[in-house]
Amino acid sequence: MYTISEISRLTDTSAHTIRYYEKEGLLFPKRQNGQRRYNDQDVTWLRFVLRLRETHMPIEQIRSYVTLFLAHGEQDTTRERLALLEAHHANVLAQLAALQETERMIAEKVDTYRRLHPTIPAPDVVQPSENASVN
Repeated sequence: MYTISEISRLTDTSAHTIRYYEKEGLLFPKRQNGQRRYNDQDVTWLRFVLRLRETHMPIEQIRSYVTLFLAHGEQDTTRERLALLEAHHANVLAQLAALQETERMIAEKVDTYRRLHPTIPAPDVVQPSENASVN
């Protein structure tokens, strides 16, 4: 079992954010002597929620997913969860396309300025690896 400080370090998330997610009904820690306690499943779940937030899924949609997930024991909510995630996946793909277009535009501008000022040294920029792992 983890304390809020430990789960905060494990997920690189502030304790404030973790408490907020709990208040919003996205996270359900156990209580032990009035203190929050998290298990490995809670860590995995929080990482999933964080990924959804990183891709700009609104809290309300995540809450809808949580509600469907929790209702799964009473009824089959797989189709509804699938539809929710597929819609979000489409949004993520649109975000990626927009980011790629923006990156191309910025690269063109940088190239233009480099041609105008070839004596300015280029900064050391680390290129993302195609094989970079995602947590």
